[in-house]
Amino acid sequence: MEVLTETIEEEAAEWEEAAEQPERSEKMRPAEAQKEETTLSPEMLRDLERKLSEIEVPTPADHLASFSTDTDTIDISKLPLTYKTNTPKEKLMLQVADNFSRQYSHLCPDRMPLFLHPLNECEVPKFVSTTIRPTLMPYPDLYNWDSCAQFVSDFLTMVPLPDPLKPSQRGNCFDFSTLLCSMLLGSGYDAYCVNGYGSWDLCHMDLTREVCPLTVKPKEKYAIKPPRDLISRFEQEQEEKRQQEIRDQEEKLRKEAEERLLEETKVKPDSLHGLRVHSWVLVLSGKREVPETFFIDALSGRSYSPQDEHFLGIESLWNHKNYWVNMQDCWNCCKDLIFDLGDPVKWEYMLLGTDKPHLSLTEEEDEDFNDEDDVETLGKEDEDKSFDMPPSWVEQIEITPEEFETRCPNGKKVLHYQRAQLEKWAPYLNPNGLVCRLTTYEDLECTQVLETKEWHQNRGDKLELRHINKSTGLIIDYFKPGHPQALRVHSYKSMQPEMDRVMEFYETARVDGLLKREETPKTMTEYYQGRPDFLSYRHINFGPRVKKLSLNSADLNPRPMVKITERFHRNPEKPADEDVAERVFLTTEERIQLRYHCRSDHITANKREFLRRTEVDNKGDKIIMTPDMCISFEVEPMEHTKKLLYQYETMMQLKNEEKLSKHQVWESELEVLEILRLLEEEEEAHTLTISIYDTKRNEKSKEYREAMERVLLEEHMRQVETQLDYLAPFLAQLPPGEKLTRWQAMHLKEECLGDFKQRLIDKANLIQARFEKVGQAAAGRGLGILVQLGALSPNLIDVWGTDGGDCVGDTFLDG
Repeated sequence: MEVLTETIEEEAAEWEEAAEQPERSEKMRPAEAQKEETTLSPEMLRDLERKLSEIEVPTPADHLASFSTDTDTIDISKLPLTYKTNTPKEKLMLQVADNFSRQYSHLCPDRMPLFLHPLNECEVPKFVSTTIRPTLMPYPDLYNWDSCAQFVSDFLTMVPLPDPLKPSQRGNCFDFSTLLCSMLLGSGYDAYCVNGYGSWDLCHMDLTREVCPLTVKPKEKYAIKPPRDLISRFEQEQEEKRQQEIRDQEEKLRKEAEERLLEETKVKPDSLHGLRVHSWVLVLSGKREVPETFFIDALSGRSYSPQDEHFLGIESLWNHKNYWVNMQDCWNCCKDLIFDLGDPVKWEYMLLGTDKPHLSLTEEEDEDFNDEDDVETLGKEDEDKSFDMPPSWVEQIEITPEEFETRCPNGKKVLHYQRAQLEKWAPYLNPNGLVCRLTTYEDLECTQVLETKEWHQNRGDKLELRHINKSTGLIIDYFKPGHPQALRVHSYKSMQPEMDRVMEFYETARVDGLLKREETPKTMTEYYQGRPDFLSYRHINFGPRVKKLSLNSADLNPRPMVKITERFHRNPEKPADEDVAERVFLTTEERIQLRYHCRSDHITANKREFLRRTEVDNKGDKIIMTPDMCISFEVEPMEHTKKLLYQYETMMQLKNEEKLSKHQVWESELEVLEILRLLEEEEEAHTLTISIYDTKRNEKSKEYREAMERVLLEEHMRQVETQLDYLAPFLAQLPPGEKLTRWQAMHLKEECLGDFKQRLIDKANLIQARFEKVGQAAAGRGLGILVQLGALSPNLIDVWGTDGGDCVGDTFLDG
């Protein structure tokens, strides 16, 4: 304690001198202040020490005096010894903290007492820095600050401070901040727990005035350059005037809506504004490539700028190495605070062994401070006064895989935002795989649902997100890769077939390269990519169905096709004027229209139209080709295209391609029905996939493992029974599964008894030989009694017979 006494005297002298010369103390650096000679008499020192001793330091019991209503459900008998007692170094740390608190109260009597050593679960005072335990979690998802903050926010349940004017450490923001700070320090961040003041919303985790992050649409970084506008300038000016009027009207309505919203969401005046104690985490820039200093509210897991108006002031902050007190004015909240913890004017630290850099000096001050004697003296004083922080008394922070997966307490958590509600569940808690649901509302009272978003995991149909628009009735399902039909997005209003729907697919997982399929009651449109036939688009117009639709007979009752339009990408292996760009099959009119790609040196493309007539020859197996059955428009006519043979071959080829297109359309209709059937079955069954590595939920793996254990146990029991069964070696000589005859049973009995008798004789001979050997060795030492014991003869076994064989055998075995 001599060092502490010297520290008190030296610091008291410096403070007294600073009080007498305020103007000089503001301009002096700490190094210059140490060079100044203090002239305090012993009476003045004793008087200052008496004043410091009279200062009442608030004890941890004073902080928790109003928390007696809390029920402690922790069994302290099972806690480690570090939770129940303090080591000598921790006791010394508490004394240093009391000394520091007295000095702080003497210099700053108008400020709140420091939050230094609250009581833990065992009612034992512990310094706040020793409560932090830097821990690196074994989960890659918890390596970054945002995922850590979100996990802590989901993992714990917030309990408001019983007294908003006093900090506590039971199930509140301090617990959240301590756990989050420990995890961030373990991950390499420069993080600190902060004891300060926050707004009512921040202290109570009230997010009803905040916009849900999931509802914010990301900004588009790139935009497609619009095509050149060919509208006349006069029409454009008139259109701009009309659009401006519309925008002005919309802006007026928007401002009116904002005013109504501000009036509805107007914050009520808080009588304790600026006095509500709150704790959060400070992350300084530098480590882990953090570009700027920012705050993390551990309750919500959201990050804030130090200029945010929710944070009204800072009293102190700490990490696992030191404790700092804010000496800056917080009249403008935290906006003007400088987080240079190495500046002793702005941040008063408790322990000298801080790893923060000292305040940089100017050139003149550096020259004045360049005296070697002063440097050596200052170094010795710092070395004598140094005191490192005791190790953390908290046990190693462990999060089991089950806890990491469950995250939320009891597997569920509900958050309320402005016109939105966010619900979270643990995986496998809901039978349909639902893990998150965001519900947005039209009104602030959250009574009229606008839309719903549901996130799923481990679904057998690979469903990941379902977006339901209540106003339009549109449902959009998003699927992960792995669907049997490579489905990616499904937009629909009804699951009934031949209704309005859009299906998007993973084209790389399909052989036909299908990208998207749009369907209405009368049409179907398909988009392709990467096909060998260069097909990119197919549109089908259907006619009215003759019979009523039935799911079981859809393949036998297809919709009649009126028109099929197909478009193709450019085939570089063919000339442009012979490469078909679009073909149209008019089935009811028996016409086929072709449009070819346009050459680069032309402004228009070739076109042809074929008329399919039912005229045949006398045998009825050939179409009679006439010049009027092909109408052509060619930019540069060629001789071979004018011949009837070329036109005939082209028409016959188109006839076959028409049949193939109809067949593909029919397959597409069947595929739609198959996808709808699979989706309905999955929606009813709620099949969830389980990884083979998840041994607790994988029933097949569990049943297989239990069956293997039963087989091994039965095999072990059989081996044990075989070792105890004397008849087993003799029964093995007979064919398995046959019943024994009387003669076989008597023969086995005689063989077994004979073998048993021979084993007893062998054991008796072995014992006799050992007795004789021992008797010969003992004869020289006068132990004749062992020789008498060796007088037993195997002939005695014949006298006892088989009736006494068991007893004899047992006696020999026991001997």
